[in-house]
Amino acid sequence: MFINQQTIRNSISFSGIGLHTGKSVEIKILPEKVNSGINFIFKKEKIKASWKNAQISQLCTKIKKKNTYISTIEHLMSALSAIGVTNVSIQTTSEEIPILDGSAKDFVEKILDTGLVNQKIQQKIIQIKKKVNYKTIDKYIEISPNKKKLTIDYSIDYKDDFIKKQSLYYEHDLDNFKKIYLARTFCLHKDLEKIFAMGLAKGGTLDNAIVVSGNKILNQGGLRYKDEFVKHKILDCIGDLYLAEYQIYGNVITKGGGHELNLMLLKEVFKDENNYEII
Repeated sequence: MFINQQTIRNSISFSGIGLHTGKSVEIKILPEKVNSGINFIFKKEKIKASWKNAQISQLCTKIKKKNTYISTIEHLMSALSAIGVTNVSIQTTSEEIPILDGSAKDFVEKILDTGLVNQKIQQKIIQIKKKVNYKTIDKYIEISPNKKKLTIDYSIDYKDDFIKKQSLYYEHDLDNFKKIYLARTFCLHKDLEKIFAMGLAKGGTLDNAIVVSGNKILNQGGLRYKDEFVKHKILDCIGDLYLAEYQIYGNVITKGGGHELNLMLLKEVFKDENNYEII
């Protein structure tokens, strides 16, 4: 699937609101030369989209350099991974990327509409050589070798009256990503008080997140997929794994995972050079 490095043909702009800050934000995605990677720019500080700069965060993916941080990058990173974009810079007017409708749809469609530039130099791929895992008391994630692609086998169990148990096996390419990219971020209504107390979700509305209350959702339009919740978890996972700086080939299995587990898996992989090779 991923052969040469790619950038976008023209700059692209998005505007919206930050899910957690509630601030209005505009971003501009700009083409970059080969081997630039993906970099975010805020207040003149350039932060590479890398696990090395990532901060542990449960409700979003955050990167930081010195005293500057940029959060909620996962949906944009997921779109860039699926399309195979390797070299761009993202200028932002605020510390959080706009949530848009809570999915990766708008990012994907606008990037594809503007077009791509094949940069005629091969992408590097991270190939997993041995099984690596990370677990907590109730959550688990692992990655094992696959020489041709990234697969994700994701299971969730919310033990509630609506989401309950959902599982999905996914093979990463653009065609398959288009089958999940409409999936929106979500939360349980009973958790909102705790989330608000943390100073988060100030920009959250029923237009950019699914809210589950008891045995129903509060959103008027209903679900976009019957298994929208696990599909969104996979979408997040793809974006988080792209913080490896290159595409990863391996088989991921995770139960009850999330942003923290995804990042911890990357840290475990890169802890030992025997776990992987860059090809």
